[in-house]
Amino acid sequence: MEEPWDLELLSRLADGVLSFLSEFAEDWAANDMRVALFKILLAWLVVSLVAIHFAWKVYGTTVNDMYYRLGTGGQNGGTPDTAPHLSGWESMAGDGFKTHRE
Repeated sequence: MEEPWDLELLSRLADGVLSFLSEFAEDWAANDMRVALFKILLAWLVVSLVAIHFAWKVYGTTVNDMYYRLGTGGQNGGTPDTAPHLSGWESMAGDGFKTHRE
């Protein structure tokens, strides 16, 4: 019973995509300022992504080693596994845990 609804939705979606692509192709062929700006920004994006990819291939292990260290200490080598018995402001209060009283 829901199959006609799905086909109608798919046909509307396909028509929308085709109309968008045809308008995009017309604008691309017109070669106006918007298209020139789009081409420049698209080229900038592609060049940036390629540069990031190659930089990650070269320096990725170095960056990963900076943030993930094995050895004694905490998860990433920054904090110890066990904390001291009392932290600074808990020891100053002297009360430990307080409960609510009415």
